[in-house]
Amino acid sequence: MKKKVLSILLAAALSAAALAGCGTAGKAQSAPGTAVTEEAAPAGEAENAAAASSGTPAAETKTPAEDPVDINVAALKGPTAMGMVSFMDAADQGSLTDNRYHFTISDAPDEIPPMIVQGKTDIAAVPVNLASVLYHKTEGGVTVLAINTLGVLYIADNGSPVSSVQEMKGRTIYASGKGSVPEYVLHYILERNGLDPAADVTIEWKSEHAEALASLLADPDALALLPQPFATVAQTKAESVQLDLDLTKEWDTLQNESEQPSALVMGVAIVRNEFLKEHPDAVMEFMEHYRESVEAVNSDTEAAAVLVGQYDIVPAPVAQKALPYCNITFISGNEMKEKLSGFLTVLHEQAPESVGGSLPGDDFYYGE
Repeated sequence: MKKKVLSILLAAALSAAALAGCGTAGKAQSAPGTAVTEEAAPAGEAENAAAASSGTPAAETKTPAEDPVDINVAALKGPTAMGMVSFMDAADQGSLTDNRYHFTISDAPDEIPPMIVQGKTDIAAVPVNLASVLYHKTEGGVTVLAINTLGVLYIADNGSPVSSVQEMKGRTIYASGKGSVPEYVLHYILERNGLDPAADVTIEWKSEHAEALASLLADPDALALLPQPFATVAQTKAESVQLDLDLTKEWDTLQNESEQPSALVMGVAIVRNEFLKEHPDAVMEFMEHYRESVEAVNSDTEAAAVLVGQYDIVPAPVAQKALPYCNITFISGNEMKEKLSGFLTVLHEQAPESVGGSLPGDDFYYGE
């Protein structure tokens, strides 16, 4: 039975591979910042001052009854990991003493689900639909903590731009991510703008972003669906590539007319419920550090880009250009539930299997 579950999870994860940014299949790697001190100790004024000057969260202490715990965290190369770099750097420097944080950054989405199922990962940043699939396949064994990435999808051209969705009629669109969120989002936006994805445009699905880009470069009249930060990578490879439409803005425009507006959500952070039950305080501490990290990344993209490069997520020059367009965020609580449930409802209407067959229950959403 376990083998069957794992095989299903691996297939689901592969379907979400387009959300891994510019990564290609490979082995997981440990981030440079993995562990800190063996036991908590009060932070002195000098240490706090140093942490403040470096932009990393200040050291924290625990009471004797709150022993530090090991927290294993996994993320995919791309926006889901980019928002964590300040957090990872703080752990690497040893300025966090509340718990021992161990980070793994993977460019292979199929590696994360078995790590969660086997208990090797406690918290993971994953594509939004994979979180729902995991919820069903583990029989409610995971909880979503926060939205960490909103829309990152763009329509790009190679010399023949479009200024509206309607102008895409009759065009060829190269894309990757068939059977996952990019396909459902593209179809939804085309349909809501009066276009039939099967008749009014020609969508050619490729196995990876690089292949979609290569096809675009060979066809000046075509368009391509590209995610960040790969869209920025594409522009560094060819000056002729321009970003025409931000599908997040197109989504929001459509939702303005909805009775229950949703947000285009791409990534979330989830936790194993077994770990959450055993260490609720540690989970709350993780969330606070993560929130601070996202704020630091968005407020100082130049410094964040250096860290993104150091952690081998994408090169620093690419990160500095891409970060303003990656929609890295931290949304939790009721707002998270409202935005996420609305988006999953749209996915479910498009293809029920994309969210595991049915919408998750209220216990899927972490309440602060």
